[in-house]
Amino acid sequence: MSTRYRLIFRGIRGGMYYCVDKTTGKRTSLHTTNEDEARQLVEARNNAERQPILNLQIAKAYMAGTDIGITTRTWHQAIEALMNTKQGANKARWLNVTKDRALAPLFPRVIIETQGEFLLRVLQSGTVSTNVYLRRLHNFCVDMNWLPWPLIPKRQWPAVRFGDKRGITLDEHQRIVAREQNPERKAFYRLAWHLGASQSDLAHLQAEDVDWQSHIICFVRMKTRWRNVTPPQIRFGKEVEEILATLPKSGPLFPYLSTVRPGDRATEFKQRCSGLGITGVTLHSYRYAWAERAKTAGYPERFAQVNLGHNSKAWARAYSKKAQVVLPPLEEYENKIVELPTAVNQ
Repeated sequence: MSTRYRLIFRGIRGGMYYCVDKTTGKRTSLHTTNEDEARQLVEARNNAERQPILNLQIAKAYMAGTDIGITTRTWHQAIEALMNTKQGANKARWLNVTKDRALAPLFPRVIIETQGEFLLRVLQSGTVSTNVYLRRLHNFCVDMNWLPWPLIPKRQWPAVRFGDKRGITLDEHQRIVAREQNPERKAFYRLAWHLGASQSDLAHLQAEDVDWQSHIICFVRMKTRWRNVTPPQIRFGKEVEEILATLPKSGPLFPYLSTVRPGDRATEFKQRCSGLGITGVTLHSYRYAWAERAKTAGYPERFAQVNLGHNSKAWARAYSKKAQVVLPPLEEYENKIVELPTAVNQ
């Protein structure tokens, strides 16, 4: 293995030994006129340079005994393997990750030869999405034993800071509905306000999901259908009944919107908001709005969890964290306490 540093001597009498970096051509004084001492200093620098390379070669040799692809496997191959474990919308999201420009320099690199500093540079040039998905890809490689250890310790990953999210207000919702000329899309927005369902779940609702006799809507959420979870039964009121009465009595409730990609539905909604000067909301804001309204009205949290499709209380609270709740006076609750009659000894 070739060395990076070599020794030279400058001057005839009273000269000095120098170390020359053969890569950069930079010359550095060793501050000694003793040849043995100078040689030891240069050798120490070469050993320091050589040792990380030797360690990597040793690690490759050991790991190649159980994984012949360890020396050639790239990050692009890793993300393809990860995508093969996904289905439906999740797979589509990972396909979009492969188009992230910040990740482009990483994909052709061999995983085992990648340094943590390189991942940090990728994160600095990327977005919040880059941080989220690169972290998942990195952890996938560790779990698959394609990395002998994490390149970035868990506590050293940059914090994921999502943009501020809020629910759509009643005034904004009414303005959007009032301006919408397409009957199907108008009904879609109105139903989103009352149900708080995700846009994909709402767009794929079937007439068969509606039980008119019991006034119940019951459907399996696309995001959780693989968990074999019993779908929630959502009872609807008069306003929702009026909306459903205008929709088809069989098949998809929204024949056109059910065929549109989620990104296109979101773009159409954004165009309508832009035309009205409404900013800071997306179709997903209807879910935030529903959660905020539920919290303000004192809707039981366990019911809100079921409606939103989250097992975790933390997620339900995250959706409703901006709800403006006015607390009633404690004395009103105290005055409602009924004094139980004192037991009479028999």
